[in-house]
Amino acid sequence: MSNGSNKPSTGQDSPSFWTGGKIGLAVILAIFTFVVGYALIFDTDVHWGGLIFMFIFYLVIYYIGAVTGGEQSDDLKDMMLAGRNMPLWVAMFTMAATWVGGGYITGTAEYAYSSGIVWVQAPWGYALSLIIGGIFYARKMRRYEFTTMLDPLEARFGKRVTGVLFIPALAGEIFWSAAILTALGTAFGTILGLDVTTSIILSAAIAIAYTVVGGLWSVAYTDVVQLLLIVIGLVLVIPFALSNVDGGWGATWSHYASEMEKMGTNYASLFPPLDGWKDPAWGNYFWNWWDYALLLIFGGIPWQVYFQRVLSAKNESTAMWLSIWAGVFAIIAAIPAAMIGVIGFNADWSALGTEGPESASLVLAYVMKFMTPELVGAIALGALAAAVMSSVDSSMLSASSMASWNVYRPLVRPKATQAQIQKVIKRTIVIIGVTATLIAINAKSVYELWYLCSDFVYVMLFPQLTMALFFKGANRYGSIAGLIVGFILRFGGGEPVLNIPILIDYPMIEDGVVLFPFRTLAMVSSLITIYVVSKLTAKIDPPQPLRNLKKVH
Repeated sequence: MSNGSNKPSTGQDSPSFWTGGKIGLAVILAIFTFVVGYALIFDTDVHWGGLIFMFIFYLVIYYIGAVTGGEQSDDLKDMMLAGRNMPLWVAMFTMAATWVGGGYITGTAEYAYSSGIVWVQAPWGYALSLIIGGIFYARKMRRYEFTTMLDPLEARFGKRVTGVLFIPALAGEIFWSAAILTALGTAFGTILGLDVTTSIILSAAIAIAYTVVGGLWSVAYTDVVQLLLIVIGLVLVIPFALSNVDGGWGATWSHYASEMEKMGTNYASLFPPLDGWKDPAWGNYFWNWWDYALLLIFGGIPWQVYFQRVLSAKNESTAMWLSIWAGVFAIIAAIPAAMIGVIGFNADWSALGTEGPESASLVLAYVMKFMTPELVGAIALGALAAAVMSSVDSSMLSASSMASWNVYRPLVRPKATQAQIQKVIKRTIVIIGVTATLIAINAKSVYELWYLCSDFVYVMLFPQLTMALFFKGANRYGSIAGLIVGFILRFGGGEPVLNIPILIDYPMIEDGVVLFPFRTLAMVSSLITIYVVSKLTAKIDPPQPLRNLKKVH
């Protein structure tokens, strides 16, 4: 198989490739054997059909990623950027599939079920971020042939400042991976009858084993399969699930809308009322809603997992269109997930032989298991478990690429060879995977993790990347000042997920939660600070031109 260059691919004949592939396959087989043994010994309520289908899907995805994709990943450029030769159709599917993973689907169903369509912001928010990113950011990034998202920051602000900015970028990717693992663990647990903690650990071990073997080609190919599997699985579920509620979709939606209207005006719509701050049902939550909406739209842009695909495109035009089309596909893929959340809200769970989801994050898995025939549920649950795994590898590979290229290479070992950087990438994948697993075990909600990861990059990275790309006068002092201002204003508002108390006396605090849009305030303040401080310190620290410091070959 050609890798897009004139030289033949050698990955398939590489001893190290086959060694890694066999080890990964051995790990998957060992985990599957352990799960089966655990189920037989402790007599758990195993969904054997789902288990078998899931295992088959895992093997298919592993084969596609480790063998088919691995044939083309014979050097660092292939591993990180797919040789900058990814065609449009593969690129737009892998971009869409990366966002439409476990957190996306499970989180959409979760909030449609528990909080109303109006709070299901992530699908359209991230879709807009992909479209805006494609129009304004993708072409410029691809034009300079950067290797990672942090490269323009290194060019403008220097390698040490970039090393600091790597921290929020890494945190975002880890929380993203944790959200995906949480979704994967809940689906896995529903299939096997295991507790969620055990399920997350087993699922993470499988994902890490696979990710270490493949590069971006592997991720891209598995993402295409992922998108197909998740669409097939969700579409299969809906007609069977609807047959378990009275009156079909029309009656189901009418009942849902009427119940949501009791919670607040427009709760069954995409957007709150324009004068929502005057509505007693909304009040200050109107401003909180817009804070999160802007966070998702612009916080969805500065991600290495996004730019890794942009930078792998053949040219600027491909980079733009793969992002735009991925945004369209992403919002379409969220529709069946939201419908499943609505159906779950209307379900008579006692008539289905269960007490219903113990938490809202489990509604997708419960609908699949209890409202569909065993075969359909097995296919859907197995497809979901197999599909979301390939989103984990995207995030882990992205974080590891930044760690090796923007931290290890410039700060630790400037003369590192390609082989050494590849080793660092693989080792970092394991470290990031373990860290994400520990966070996922303690997570209460997929959506909480999902919001939090965009929160970090929105406040601290979006202003930095935007000014580095579009403001010629941006300098190191401006970057440092902007980062400090953004950090203080953001974390001064507290963070319940991380148990950080409120330190700044913002207005609109209700029940210990800041409803004032302080995240957007922090982002805008950081943006303005970078501009003002850069202007004031231009003579002390002359701005550096935007350039590619070092291309990967």
